Amino acid sequence: MHLPVLYYAMSSNANIILSGLAKRFFQDGLIDESVAKDAFIQANNNKIPLITYLVQNKLASSSKLAFSAAQEFGMPVLDLSGFLPELIPEKLVDEKLIRKHRVLPIFKRGNRLFLAVSDPTNIQALDEIKFHTGMSADAVLVDDAKLGETIDKYLESQDTTMSNMSDDLEDIDIESGEDDRDDKVSQNDLEDAPIVKYVNKMLLDAIKGGASDIHFEPYEKTYRVRYRTDGILQEISKPNVKLSAKIAARLKVMSQMDISERRVPQDGRIKMKLSKTKAIDFRVNTLPTLWGEKIVLRILDPSSAKLGIDALGYEEVQKELYLKALEQPQGMILVTGPTGSGKTVSLYTGLNILNTPEINISTAEDPVEINLEGINQVNVSNKVGLTFAEALRSFLRQDPDVVMVGEIRDLETASIAIKAAQTGHMVLSTLHTNSAPETLTRLMNMGVPAFNIATSVSLIIAQRLARRLCSACKKEVNVPKEALLKEGFTEQQIATGFKLYGPIGCDKCSGGYKGRVGVYEVVKITPSMSELIMQEASSIDIAKKAQEEGFNNLRQSAILKAIQGVTSLQEVNRVTKD
Repeated sequence: MHLPVLYYAMSSNANIILSGLAKRFFQDGLIDESVAKDAFIQANNNKIPLITYLVQNKLASSSKLAFSAAQEFGMPVLDLSGFLPELIPEKLVDEKLIRKHRVLPIFKRGNRLFLAVSDPTNIQALDEIKFHTGMSADAVLVDDAKLGETIDKYLESQDTTMSNMSDDLEDIDIESGEDDRDDKVSQNDLEDAPIVKYVNKMLLDAIKGGASDIHFEPYEKTYRVRYRTDGILQEISKPNVKLSAKIAARLKVMSQMDISERRVPQDGRIKMKLSKTKAIDFRVNTLPTLWGEKIVLRILDPSSAKLGIDALGYEEVQKELYLKALEQPQGMILVTGPTGSGKTVSLYTGLNILNTPEINISTAEDPVEINLEGINQVNVSNKVGLTFAEALRSFLRQDPDVVMVGEIRDLETASIAIKAAQTGHMVLSTLHTNSAPETLTRLMNMGVPAFNIATSVSLIIAQRLARRLCSACKKEVNVPKEALLKEGFTEQQIATGFKLYGPIGCDKCSGGYKGRVGVYEVVKITPSMSELIMQEASSIDIAKKAQEEGFNNLRQSAILKAIQGVTSLQEVNRVTKD
């Protein structure tokens, strides 16, 4: 694509004559003539495009600059805010070239590569990328600010350190997550090079594949390794069953367990350093089975708690309810759902919002899964008498503002947590119930007085995780109106003419799905609901009241995700079975 080159001519008396984009911006009233001339000098000295200089120094609006440039060159502007990084063709353009020229490959068609650029006069970038890729390069005009954000997200998702490590799997920096090193086992007799390489590869592949758990399972005549990806277990490898003991020993050494003890379950942790700035923790548990030790690793990525509330999948109304509850000086927020439904990430997202130098936050967990700077985290240990209740008592003597209890399991813990919520503290915790109304009746069944529940609980979040449809291959599906009504869609929703999509499967996803999104039931305890709780109403009555108050249940929230094209009707039925 050949575009006019922006140039600046210098007169003999050093006056700058504006032309091209600079002249256009001046004529459109986006910048003054003196600003344009000064910006040219500074951008030239810093060796960056004029548009980038203007945006970075907040001299003009990036969106207005983009539309002005579009008018100058007769090009449309592509909005990158709705563009998904996973659609970007990988490994076509080196990171150095992307950074150097501030361009991003966004689409490939045959031998043509389309590049997002904010400065359409950057012919040098197109020529250099054309030379390195052997493909023709076409420019697509985008907003400079959004281009910078998209480049950062794309390069962050491309973990080059992991691909480099794959070539030398024995040299990966792995250390135990435990502090007690007194009983450290010598690894010299156990580090069989093929086993070391195999185990490291399984761990790396799981991280790269976005798995949440790794299962190492011995049987009488076979041995298998399975990954849980997007909530579904998949068999990945079947090594020789004779390697069972060696694999178990290697994993136990890595997590600082007693390799001579095979009769009782053990817990440990592994820390894998992927780069100078990023590390992944594994929570490890062994279980003696009939044919050897089954070992399960839970992959704990601290960055998941820093994604921000917008990335979790809350509807706008639900997000506002959660944020307003967090703003309160006291009260209890309960998050419920089955194991693996994302409760910890929801809680830590809230804690991350509250985590400021002015607030004292303490958590009691079994065990601590996500480490966050600025939060006082305690590992509960029943062996030494450090229960949730004991930890809570200690927290209340340490001037807390916010307290997080990993799980309310008994009346003692529930009573202390509720008293803390009633006496000026924000309390966050979890319960294993299926819906928000059932959470209230569960507390009553534990023996907590109805008055205490009504005056302490401010918000309940029930949640599930549904698989996201792959944006690269999802297909539209036709479902008859009668079937939609039967599934729970309303007449008003059907009248809008939305499109439903189903999974296909491609090289960018797993069976038509990639990643997961939260499905939520967020219920605020209103005065009328408090009256029902005081009357010790059933969960059915409370659910009816929640519907009257306008709070979507899990099924209704999941249906909204299908209407939005985020997930499929099959997933809606899988995660919200009646």
